Amino acid sequence: MKCGIVGLPNVGKSTLFNCLSSAKAQAANYPFCTIEPNVGQVTVPDARLERLSELVNPQKIQPANVEIVDIAGLVRGASKGEGLGNQFLATIRETNAIIHVLRCFENENVTHVDGSIDPIRDKETIDIELQFKDLDTIEKRLDKAKKMAKSGEKEAKLNVVTLERLISFVMEGRNARAFERSERESDLVTEMQLLTDKPVLYLCNVDESSAKQGNSFVDRVRLMASKEGAGCLHIAASTESDIAELESYDEKQMFLDELGLADAGVNRVIRAAYELLKLQTYFTAGEKEVRAWTIKKESTAPQAAGVIHTDFEKGFIRAEVISFQDFDALGSEAAVKEAGKMRVEGKEYIVQDGDVMHFRFNV
Repeated sequence: MKCGIVGLPNVGKSTLFNCLSSAKAQAANYPFCTIEPNVGQVTVPDARLERLSELVNPQKIQPANVEIVDIAGLVRGASKGEGLGNQFLATIRETNAIIHVLRCFENENVTHVDGSIDPIRDKETIDIELQFKDLDTIEKRLDKAKKMAKSGEKEAKLNVVTLERLISFVMEGRNARAFERSERESDLVTEMQLLTDKPVLYLCNVDESSAKQGNSFVDRVRLMASKEGAGCLHIAASTESDIAELESYDEKQMFLDELGLADAGVNRVIRAAYELLKLQTYFTAGEKEVRAWTIKKESTAPQAAGVIHTDFEKGFIRAEVISFQDFDALGSEAAVKEAGKMRVEGKEYIVQDGDVMHFRFNV
């Protein structure tokens, strides 16, 4: 799964990316310093994985990951090719969700492309460019549907109605994710991979003094995000960058304590991105490896098994399941079995977040 970091130039996208990922994007005080999209595999922090590792003592520990793409700053006119627009709009299309970074700090040494700080205006600038690009995509699909409808194809006629309604909706300045749709229409919209249909997390980049409580800029963004049904977090990316440079856990924790923060902001961002993509984790635990596996929420046991290997899904027989809470409380798989807490589940079982699983299959 892949999240794209977007925003205007100089809002802190690459600084955030550097905090999130071990890859190092160039962070500089001028637009378009990110010439090629930077991609990083980001570990999803999960205390349950650490606890299972303590109990099992495996040879190897493998956490879950989310792919983060740092996309160069968009500017007004990007949909028409301004700046590096077309190239990066195409990159956004390849992502599953968007982390939209908004500048919520004052700093006269860091220039703003529009000359003043206004996160809502900045958000609308990006939205407009994405909407223009979506309109281009929808109109092309509508032309194709109209040609097919002339030949009498029933499905195409229905698509024409939906696409015309969608064009009117987006032309009103609204994002496609808010477009009400039937199940049939949902398949059509999803197929187009519209930029404004992707789930979004608004990330307010603040200064160090606002790292704990946020500020008036953040309050405005929170209100806007709640109306949209979108996620919203604030983080002091520059401060988080300083914390990331510290070598020891104790040093990092001391820095966080001084700021009054219970957890690093980057951890909250990663978890929020995971949630944004409607993902959850199950575990496999053995002497060779304790591993976190990423699946979509509401996945069945065979679908979860297929993440390990397609043969596991094809030849699925059953799953042996232990809840994390039982494994944690009883201390070992043997103790769980002895207490009668291991369950045998079949093909219809919906995997729960934190399940510790072992699959039986035959191919």
